[in-house]
Amino acid sequence: MPRGSKESYSPKQKRMAEHIEESEKKQGRSAKSAARIGWATVNKKTGGAKGKKSSSTAKKTASKRTKH
Repeated sequence: MPRGSKESYSPKQKRMAEHIEESEKKQGRSAKSAARIGWATVNKKTGGAKGKKSSSTAKKTASKRTKH
């Protein structure tokens, strides 16, 4: 698979990126910049093409903070 290919993303991730891209375009960003921001956001939220990010780390750190 060539670098930059979006084949391995789930349909939900593709829709999410498209929605973010459209939103960025409405705010006046160029198409290239909007696409970059859309995919970067999807990668950050879902952990990229390989799958979902685990939120267990966030839960562990939050529970440590509340136990004083």
